[in-house]
Amino acid sequence: MTQTDQELDRIERSIEIDASAEKVWSLLEQPGWWINEQEIEPDTTRRDEGDGVTVVVHEKWGEFRIVTVQSDPPRYLKYRWIEPGRDDVGTDVEFWVEDRPGGGVSLRVLESGLTTLGKTQDELVKYHDGNSEGWELELAAAARYVTRAGA
Repeated sequence: MTQTDQELDRIERSIEIDASAEKVWSLLEQPGWWINEQEIEPDTTRRDEGDGVTVVVHEKWGEFRIVTVQSDPPRYLKYRWIEPGRDDVGTDVEFWVEDRPGGGVSLRVLESGLTTLGKTQDELVKYHDGNSEGWELELAAAARYVTRAGA
């Protein structure tokens, strides 16, 4: 079955975390925290370019421009993840932190706008599949990081 553009335009994932909303927020408010090798790197190099733009520098993966679009601590955060080499193209990455009955939170991510990246259908499918798996890995890394003692 071929995926439609609508299905390929967005990725939504969530994870349950045994931590407070404030603890999860302390990670989320770091632009590009998800750019790593499946473990959160607390000392990631970030450069502020003004107007809400942060450049995240990863030794292996390079530089990434991230724009903070909207912030409502500790419940909602929206970034614009700019496509390398293209100031006018990127995806929106939104995070929601919701309390769970009995304690802890649910962290949900939605990456959308993938079809605006100008990729061929094959490239888009590969990108979508890679980022779908990537968000599962990154949410698991986020849960490990915020529940680790002293993190």
